Amino acid sequence: MLSKKMKQAINEQITREIYSAYLYLSMEAYSIASGLKGFANWFRVQVQEELSHAGKMYDYINQQGGRVILETIDAPPSEFKSPKDLFKKTLDHERKVTAWINGIADQARKENDNATGIFMQWFVTEQVEEEANASEMLQKLELVGDNMGGLFMLDAELAKRVFTPPAPAA
Repeated sequence: MLSKKMKQAINEQITREIYSAYLYLSMEAYSIASGLKGFANWFRVQVQEELSHAGKMYDYINQQGGRVILETIDAPPSEFKSPKDLFKKTLDHERKVTAWINGIADQARKENDNATGIFMQWFVTEQVEEEANASEMLQKLELVGDNMGGLFMLDAELAKRVFTPPAPAA
């Protein structure tokens, strides 16, 4: 059984995960408008990942006898300066998500809620990957600099990324 505080924290995180999907959908739209379909594909995969994260949390609350309360989703930014700006903002955002996830994991430890602590460990590990992916992309864009050929090569690489749904909970 989830405590009231834990239900609230996970419900808030569901909203944040859906906002993340919305943010990445906006970044996808910017990428399409900029003629960078590979970048758009990278962000579409992010959209799918964030929605799957929200779904895992949604299912967990229900499995624990709680009630999901959906909140208002804020509008994401729609203007970005460059592909590099997209990934600076992505990394900044993922760092915030990591802090929120860690906060929920910390709360589970404080409440001695082992089930939620184990559940949240998947997200803690996932955030290491999320930050690493964004950081790697930012590093590649810094290496490319103003080289348009490099940008188009990177765009072609990003077009190959595919969404792999997370394994269902055991």
